Amino acid sequence: MSKVSNIPIFIPHLGCKNACVFCNQREITGNLKEPEADEVRAIIEEYLTFLKDREAQIAFFGGSFTGLHLEKQTEYLKVAYEFVKNGKVSGIRLSTRPDYISEEILENLKKYGVKTIELGAQSMCDEVLLASERGHTADDTRRASEMIKNAGFELGLQMMIGLPGDTRERSVYTAQEIVKLGAACARIYPTCVLTDTKLYDMYKSGEYKPLGLSEAVETAKEVTLILRSGGVDVIRTGLQETDSLCGSIAAGPYHPAFGEMVQSRIIRDELEEKVISMLPTKEMTLPCKKNMVSKTVGQKRCNIAYLEEKYGVKINITVI
Repeated sequence: MSKVSNIPIFIPHLGCKNACVFCNQREITGNLKEPEADEVRAIIEEYLTFLKDREAQIAFFGGSFTGLHLEKQTEYLKVAYEFVKNGKVSGIRLSTRPDYISEEILENLKKYGVKTIELGAQSMCDEVLLASERGHTADDTRRASEMIKNAGFELGLQMMIGLPGDTRERSVYTAQEIVKLGAACARIYPTCVLTDTKLYDMYKSGEYKPLGLSEAVETAKEVTLILRSGGVDVIRTGLQETDSLCGSIAAGPYHPAFGEMVQSRIIRDELEEKVISMLPTKEMTLPCKKNMVSKTVGQKRCNIAYLEEKYGVKINITVI
């Protein structure tokens, strides 16, 4: 199956009335204005010129779309729906908060061709949500998820690891709950400390300690495996790299290749099983597809080095 390309429409954070401890979106979007309908149309048309015959969907990112006034939502949706009706895009997706879902909103989204609604659940533990000042509960996510599925939309859920009050066990629980909620897709984000946030103040005072990179990779690996085994498509692991983001990260497990590091860690476990099955052979050759060499070997050959040292063997990789 060919991958569907997103046509991203960035909507400033005007739709979100909450101020989570980890978010400085209000400051980031302070220099941005919400796009006019004609600008949205122009962005879509520009993307379509180079996507050509590839299947595409319009994706409203950057804020809580359904937190916008219904009139503003409809203004954007009408433009996007033009491209759904003429067959140039296959659908529309958007992200929002669990407490910004209602029957009226869902009816309007359905009317204008929205297919996928992603909820920023972040955690399914109320203690974590409270410590992060999310402004909603885990039950809000359960309620909204059920409404979305019952209305015929595809459900996506986003989670964060390493939030205030979070533990590996709580992250695992969140992943298990995402599976139970019947999400079709999920995103996993490591919590990073951004400047001009309450979390930054908590970090500076010693009240909050971010995950280390290796710990975050290990937790994300465990969470990914739970989601995959439950039939949930993990469509992103790690933060989207932008100039504004990179410039505002003060601490935390940020790495531009975080997602690849997680995949590489999963592959290391698979390789270890193969190595064990081939012992006591001291030199072994493992086959690998060309497009998987980087993830298989690991950054700076870390996977191979780990296994060679642990088992006292010599590992060769052959490309197939």
